[in-house]
Amino acid sequence: MINVVLVEDNNTIREGLAALINGTSGYNCIGSFPDCESFLLKLGTMKIDVVLMDIGLPGMSGIDGIEKARMIKPDLNILMLTVYEDSQSVFKALCAGACGYLVKKTPPIRLLEAINDAFEGGAPMSSLIARQLITFLQQTQIKKHEQTDTDLSSREIEVLTSLSDGNNYQEIADRLFISVDTVRHHIRNIYRKLHVHSQSGAVAKAIRKGFI
Repeated sequence: MINVVLVEDNNTIREGLAALINGTSGYNCIGSFPDCESFLLKLGTMKIDVVLMDIGLPGMSGIDGIEKARMIKPDLNILMLTVYEDSQSVFKALCAGACGYLVKKTPPIRLLEAINDAFEGGAPMSSLIARQLITFLQQTQIKKHEQTDTDLSSREIEVLTSLSDGNNYQEIADRLFISVDTVRHHIRNIYRKLHVHSQSGAVAKAIRKGFI
């Protein structure tokens, strides 16, 4: 028997979920709450296998509720069931400690399967949510890579600044007390890091990024 608790502020949805769970063999709804605060007060006294929790709740949000609930019961399986489908909400919920993420339009049979999956140690989520999460993580990694890749050294910034002042390679070399070949080396690195192919492009991008 899988003991399920609901944290959902919509009475109709909460009662419908309770009826679905109690009407299915092997599942038992042992509690339902309209907010995180009332749920947390009772959490320590209940033997729960899976929690179905909304995000947009009155008072404390579901994401904050996850963190507080897991402080009381670190191994608690919390499965988000919400209308929010944006990648930020998904990522925040999973980082807070949710074991899975479903939207409220999930078919009843799939919801029951997800509860069982969470109970058995899985991380259930709809294919759309999974794809959004993967895309979000990929974009985050790309941004980190780009940020690292475009970090200019102090000398490269000096070269760029001198370049933006209208100096040629020889004038930059004289100004910085380096050789012209060294200037060319710095310019090549600047082009590579900023993903540009011209002096004007390098200067423009450096200004946009606040390097000079």
